[in-house]
Amino acid sequence: MTSLVSVVVTTYNWPEALSMVLKSLADQKDRNFEIVIADDGSGDETAQVIKDFAATSAIPVKHYWHEDSGFRVAKARNGAIGLCEGDLVVFIDGDCCVMPDFITRHRKAATKGCLVSGKRVFLKERLTKTLLARKWAFHKWPRPLLFVTALFGFANRPFQFIRLPHNGPWLWEHENCWEKAQTCNLGVFKADIDRVQGFDESYEGHGLEDSDFVLRLLRSGLKRKNVEYCSPVLHLFHKRSDPKRHVQDSKNPSHFENLLADTERFLPLTAVKATSATQKAEREAAE
Repeated sequence: MTSLVSVVVTTYNWPEALSMVLKSLADQKDRNFEIVIADDGSGDETAQVIKDFAATSAIPVKHYWHEDSGFRVAKARNGAIGLCEGDLVVFIDGDCCVMPDFITRHRKAATKGCLVSGKRVFLKERLTKTLLARKWAFHKWPRPLLFVTALFGFANRPFQFIRLPHNGPWLWEHENCWEKAQTCNLGVFKADIDRVQGFDESYEGHGLEDSDFVLRLLRSGLKRKNVEYCSPVLHLFHKRSDPKRHVQDSKNPSHFENLLADTERFLPLTAVKATSATQKAEREAAE
């Protein structure tokens, strides 16, 4: 169990979606958390949405913003992490609404020595347009209704709404795997994030910044706890992002290939030595 939870919400110039995400966070059963916006250079309309929400919110809201110089979510998230005061940091995106038990489930799943990855359910375009127009609090719909909604083709992954308990071998099926773990639904202890120095800001343009982050966390000694069928995020439909925001000749693939090839390059040398010494002491104590 942790005390304060910091929810980092990554956003860029979609204030209508962000407003719905913030409302879903306002309806959380667990009230002991803060909201930290990781803003990758949005305009005034987004800033106004955040300001208006914060003015009436019982939940603390912080806003990190930097100038729009292309897709730099790694830097935006690091800026937001610097504002976090919680022991546990839960990452979501500004187009992913959450059900009322989202914080509760992540708090319960949080385990020392682990990162927690969850799933997302993609809402179809027609449903998304209706929700944005009518501003329905669909995140509060009962799970059976969400299940039926997905079953009838308005979203994918209907079985994600069938909640499973926080125990069982399925939680550890991907304990050493970085693939498909994404920051749209990811919980990591702040101390573990600090140990790997957050996100690698050399990743610019979309792609692989999440994979890099998760892989370095795993190599630092964490295990991945995969909490499918617990509390998926509800991803609003949108078309692909503006290509002008992406680096023409992205170096992200080569950055990640180098990381995969170099198994020692996941922590600063001093941290590697400290981690090794700690692990050695723990093994000796166990013996």
